[in-house]
Amino acid sequence: MRRPAPLAALAAAALLLAGCSSTIEGRPVPVGANTGDQEFQSLLEECNTVTPEQIADVVGGTAIDQGFLGAICRWDVTGPAGAVKVTFDWFESGSLAAEREANERMGWTVTDVTVSSRGAIEIRQPDDPASCGVSAPSPVSGVIGWWVQFRPGNPADPCEAATRLMQLSLNLSA
Repeated sequence: MRRPAPLAALAAAALLLAGCSSTIEGRPVPVGANTGDQEFQSLLEECNTVTPEQIADVVGGTAIDQGFLGAICRWDVTGPAGAVKVTFDWFESGSLAAEREANERMGWTVTDVTVSSRGAIEIRQPDDPASCGVSAPSPVSGVIGWWVQFRPGNPADPCEAATRLMQLSLNLSA
């Protein structure tokens, strides 16, 4: 039995690898290195557009704990009327129409409202009168929303609180 010449085997391997390779422009950078690229320098800053103190004040709280940062930001607020859950979301490629459709599909009540002279929607869960959300087009891109959920029995209006939080967000862009 005859073995292929080492040079022929090496040439075949080189051709095979060349057919499966590609070139990526740029230079490698270690994970976590500051590259000076400003595109992602403010990532997650949207959770700070309304201060924790403002959030607590709007929902009648005296203490606030920020639980999660990301496309959806969450806070737990406590005060004289009990615990309150507050959520902020920003979907950069979302739309008000998509928010309306998704909420209507879940069987929730969606009402057109105006917040800071802008078209928005108010969202209520029929079986949870202590919660309410308000969504509006983002001043930058996509859609932003606030959701407030009081404990059952809290006399405060969750839609009023969600609307006030939306006003604070939208007024930043004026």
